Amino acid sequence: MSRTIAIGDVHGCAEEFAELLQLLNPGNGDRVIQLGDLINRGPDSHGAVRIAREKGIEAILGNHELRVLTALRENRPDLLKDYDLQTIKQLDKEDWAYLESLPKFKYDGHSDTVFIHGGFLPGEPWMKQSIEVTTSIQVIDADGRPAKRSDAPDAPAWADSWKGPPFVVYGHTPRPKVYKRKASVGIDTGCVYGGYLTAYILEEKRFIQVRASRTYAHSKRLPDPV
Repeated sequence: MSRTIAIGDVHGCAEEFAELLQLLNPGNGDRVIQLGDLINRGPDSHGAVRIAREKGIEAILGNHELRVLTALRENRPDLLKDYDLQTIKQLDKEDWAYLESLPKFKYDGHSDTVFIHGGFLPGEPWMKQSIEVTTSIQVIDADGRPAKRSDAPDAPAWADSWKGPPFVVYGHTPRPKVYKRKASVGIDTGCVYGGYLTAYILEEKRFIQVRASRTYAHSKRLPDPV
């Protein structure tokens, strides 16, 4: 039976990305979807994008790709962070063409499942939500607006209010463990922060993980691994 496999935020951890794909060993009939943020923070953004390109992986636009692409298209260097500049130096022509082609989401009609980077604002038609919302939402603030955890640290996760359909598989919000809810699952388990790179096999409802070989960046929201 063919499989639908989602992979969380890679963030330039090309070594772990390659290791996870080796464990998954996708066959010709399998569909592999990477949930965005292939680039930045980690050591090898070029390697991560190259693996995705060469393996025929269907990646989704993440907030890191969106920011870099927007800055370059609109000549807005003020948008760029230091690690964006490092990534820009690494990527080649084929990498940029791949990133330019990334869609907002992927949809599997058979299972009524959406694969998205950040998520959705509950109560609004999911297909009409802007790329700014779907790549950045983590929580819902006191006024009912989409927000980042850093801006509203005590606010509830958007996934806590999402009832579906569709079922949503997403990344973006790094956590020590997979975040399972009735109508969603979050699989960013902080590889770049020394955690795990996680894959979710939709048909089997099974997770496969590889541990980061080291801590590449630090997060205020995640403890450093022991």
